[in-house]
Amino acid sequence: MVSIFSYSTKRRRAAHFIMSWLIQFQVLNIRQQFVAQIWYGLSRLLEPIYGPIRRIMPQMGGIDLAPLIALLAIQAIRIVLYNNAGSFV
Repeated sequence: MVSIFSYSTKRRRAAHFIMSWLIQFQVLNIRQQFVAQIWYGLSRLLEPIYGPIRRIMPQMGGIDLAPLIALLAIQAIRIVLYNNAGSFV
C-alpha cells in the first residue's frame, strides 16, 4: 500500500516539476484552460511540500528549484529508510 502511495506522489511531483519548467520557458501556456486546471490542481496538492523549501531557498531568477530539491530530498530519505529498515523492526 505504501509503495502505491509513494509511486502516485512521485508521479505527481515529476509532472509538477516538468510543468513548472515548461511554463517558465514558455513551452506551455498557463492561459489555456486544460493546462491551467492541471497546474493549479498539482500546485494545491504539492504546495505544502514546496512552501517551506521556497522560504529557505534564495530566488533563482524566476526558475523554481523547489520541486527538484523536494524530489531529491524525498529520494534521499527513502534510500536512508530503505537501507536502515532492519534497525526499525
